Amino acid sequence: MRTTHIEPTRLSDPIREQRLLFIAKHALWNGGLHPDDGNHALYHREIREILEGLGFPLLVADDYAVLTDRIEADFVFPLLNRGGFFNSEMLLPLLCNRLGLPYLGASPIVRGLADDKHLTKLEAAARGVPTAPWALFRRGAAVDVSRCPPARRWVIKPNNSSASWGVRDAHDRGGLAQAIAEIHALDHDALVEPFIDGSDVEVPVITLGGEPAMLPMMIFEQDDPTVLRTYQEKRGLTERIGYDIKSLDDAALVERITAYTQQMVDIFHPFDYGRFEFRVDFTTNEIRLLEVNLNCNLWSEKLFSRSAAAAGFSQPDLIETIVAESMMRQIMPASARRDAA
Repeated sequence: MRTTHIEPTRLSDPIREQRLLFIAKHALWNGGLHPDDGNHALYHREIREILEGLGFPLLVADDYAVLTDRIEADFVFPLLNRGGFFNSEMLLPLLCNRLGLPYLGASPIVRGLADDKHLTKLEAAARGVPTAPWALFRRGAAVDVSRCPPARRWVIKPNNSSASWGVRDAHDRGGLAQAIAEIHALDHDALVEPFIDGSDVEVPVITLGGEPAMLPMMIFEQDDPTVLRTYQEKRGLTERIGYDIKSLDDAALVERITAYTQQMVDIFHPFDYGRFEFRVDFTTNEIRLLEVNLNCNLWSEKLFSRSAAAAGFSQPDLIETIVAESMMRQIMPASARRDAA
């Protein structure tokens, strides 16, 4: 995996002529914060405007129905990840596969592997990448909270959630049972693990020259390492907690986290772009993998884009690179890829 100096990938003229379908919940949004989804609507609008600026013959949709029959598109940029039903993250790639349409991101089964936090943690444990002990409670199965790892405080979250949607904490077994029941009532499986005091370190990975490339490692350095971040805070629907987002400059930690990320990247490649998340306890220097987010948030105000900016990428550079690399991999014949390089 490349970790040295990187340069954006540019769209060739043959690629730019391909008809691109951008599909996202708020792909047609032209307003400000959405009352329920907050800044996610701004994110979708921004991506649409960048794709327009890149000069594609662009099709735009905000519903799965556009892919229920053949559509006049050559490539799909899917961002309709949270469709309001269980495992919705996999539906757009599946619909594209049914129609034989290439698309940005990992295959459905790989998306499922990453979206299922339990399975990701199993992959980490099998490769010697440290992760917090955990217990999984599938919806519909009996719940025995004595299976949960011992802790003074637990985090309970939907096993397939994103942006901390549905996350809870508990300090006793009664609170654990209640939190698990609440997540099951949301039609999700529940994952329980000890709360780790500390800050999140994020490792954004894109593709360059057909191979994974790591962007600068970033840290959410929390003022209070015991605060549990919420969906409302991440979506800009409430006042944010105190933290700084900045490059991680601890060389020893960077080296260790780089090694762990390299172990995990090979499981999912090719995936075009994704974020590998770790929790660091700075009192003990312990590192734990939290999860892997493929098809993660690329909004210019979020961490992935800030990391790209630290590498010298503008926001249009980042989107162009991700799209160009994916389209070259899937659409251009090998001879054309060599010529473009």
